[in-house]
Formats: sequence, structure tokens, C-alpha cells
Amino acid sequence: MQFIKHQLPGVIECVPTKFFDDRGHFYESYNQNLFSANGISENFVQDNYSFSIAGVLRGLHFQKDPHAQGKLVRCMAGKVIDVIVDLRKSSPTFGQHEKFELTAEKGNMLYVPQGFAHGFIALEETIFVYKCTDFWNKNAESGIRWNDPELAIDWTLENPIISDKDQVLPLFDLNETIFI
Repeated sequence: MQFIKHQLPGVIECVPTKFFDDRGHFYESYNQNLFSANGISENFVQDNYSFSIAGVLRGLHFQKDPHAQGKLVRCMAGKVIDVIVDLRKSSPTFGQHEKFELTAEKGNMLYVPQGFAHGFIALEETIFVYKCTDFWNKNAESGIRWNDPELAIDWTLENPIISDKDQVLPLFDLNETIFI
């Protein structure tokens, strides 16, 4: 497996080594020892699953302290543009975002540490799964509006399908006290 560090500190893309033969292919998607040796030593306590049709945008979501979550995200089927926003006030990249294409075909995963908002847009019918470092807590649930002009994220698709809840998330505010 290849572990690639990216622009935002703590973010790691994980690309598995696939083994092909005439029956199909095999790859190891998670190995705690290997991940720990490459900077991802968190204890994952919850797995989540979503199915989305093409054009669905989910996010940008995060949980506030003390229930902030790190996530290991990937596509089991389909393809997404995955977006993360650094909400760590002490970070030199606070308020910056980065985009990744995650595909079932490639099998790549993204480790998103605590302190980031996360969202994705399904480019085709997609099964999206992720491991979390803390349990979901309704009182800690929060987010940032997907089309915030301050963040100016190019989601690559016009007129995405968005839940009512995500349509009314607050705009990004540099002075917000809920950020880490």
C-alpha cells in the first residue's frame, strides 16, 4: 500500500496494491499495523455506509469537540469528488480545502483527521463507506454550507442534489468558536 501525504497537514491518501488474476482481483484495504506505521494510529469505533445516485452532494459535515471524528473514507462502488476543509484554527492551512477523486476501481482511501469538515459529490451511482474515530453524537453534529462563497469550492457538477438539512447549514466563519 502506498501512503501519500497531501497539502493539508495530517491528510493521507492510501492507495492499495491490487493483485489481479483471471478470477478478478484482491487487495488488503485495512491493516492496523501498516496504517499505524504510516501515521494513522487511531482507533476506529464506527463504520458508516451511504448509497448515492449520480449528482448527490453530501456535506460539508463535522462533529464538534469533544466528539470530533477522524475518518477513513472510500468508495466501494462508483466514483466521487471528495472535499475536506481544514477547521483547525492553529493550522497554517486553516480555512483551506482540498479535493480528491476517490474511485472503487482504484480503491484509494482518504484519511481525514479530526478538525476537518468533509463532503463528497457522487459522479455516478456510488456506495461510500467510512470508518470513524468517535461515535456519532447528535449534539455534536455540525457543518458548513456546500456552496459557501468564502470557500469557493468547485464541486465539478452544476445543480447537485442536496438534502434540505445541508441546504441550510451555516456559512464558514473565521471567528467561529466551534472550530478546534
